[in-house]
Amino acid sequence: MTKLNKILLIIGGLFLKCEAFSVLPSSSSIRGTAAISSSKLHVSNFLEKLLGGQSQSSASPLAGLRKTAAKDLMQSLVEQENCFTTKEGAKSFVESCSDDVIYEDTFVGAPLEGKEQLLKHLSAKAFARPEGSKVRIDKISDGNTACGFSWTWTENDQEGLRGTTFCELNSNGQISYVREIPEPLYKPGDATLELLKAVTKDAKPKPPPVYESKTPKKANEVAKYLFCEVQGGDIDESMRLFSEDILYRDFNYEDLLKGKAEVRGFIEDFSFPGIEFKPDRFDDGQLSTCFTWEVCLEGIENTVKGISFYELDESSRLIKYVRDVPESAIKPPPLGNLARLLRPGIGVFQGVPIGSRPDGM
Repeated sequence: MTKLNKILLIIGGLFLKCEAFSVLPSSSSIRGTAAISSSKLHVSNFLEKLLGGQSQSSASPLAGLRKTAAKDLMQSLVEQENCFTTKEGAKSFVESCSDDVIYEDTFVGAPLEGKEQLLKHLSAKAFARPEGSKVRIDKISDGNTACGFSWTWTENDQEGLRGTTFCELNSNGQISYVREIPEPLYKPGDATLELLKAVTKDAKPKPPPVYESKTPKKANEVAKYLFCEVQGGDIDESMRLFSEDILYRDFNYEDLLKGKAEVRGFIEDFSFPGIEFKPDRFDDGQLSTCFTWEVCLEGIENTVKGISFYELDESSRLIKYVRDVPESAIKPPPLGNLARLLRPGIGVFQGVPIGSRPDGM
């Protein structure tokens, strides 16, 4: 090993330590962000001088490192501060938000606006949860400006309600927007499909979209390509971006879809005139991504909001996991509301043993 490489290795370790300290477990840590960023900048400047004034290239040992501020912040708030199950955690969450934060908890209805409303709401939710109950993160996207995570309610040796949350930061690193959707306890299955087809039965087919075939390698770019360019076009073009062993969870259904054949059938079923899945916000995740959307039906003013989580295989960069969750049309949904009253720790009528659903499947 050359002397230069040894120096780079030492400095690289220092850089990684600085990166580790950027995980912000509380509002007090957020106030220290400027100091941490300054330290990282000094390390970066030193490396640049060491390399002869050149910017770090792909040959540098530090190439490929990227910030994941949104992921780090949400992971810290949920797992360390217990922001959804303790009043102290709820306060930490709100302290991490912008003054004009918007929080869409689709279980209750109208979006919450501002810190005062949000603190009252999150504190009430935390108060309703018994001691020992938690929110477990099952998967979280590696986003910097925004991220999403799938979660499960747990209590002691039981796990129950599942859902997905999308979070977006502003330019100051504060939480500015959140959408949270829990799974519906009643899963209508194909009844949803039949209802949508009945509502749109008079819709006329639209011309197929015009697009240039691409093979994106970043998760957020894959999602944007499928929903913003290919949607409504050739299903073969969509399916080539899915892995053979894809696992697909749509919370309108009880059963998990396994493999490309089942997923293709599902996508074909929901590809008919008059329906559009309109994407709203995307995170910037690379191996996994989360995004919000609305189902728009021709001739119908109201829409149904939802969240999707996509994960890529690290080697092939094909989609290996999907979770879709739609909001309930009734707020709060009667079954979900009753379950939270009777079983506030797990949010469902009957829990399952901890760990019996890997990654919240």
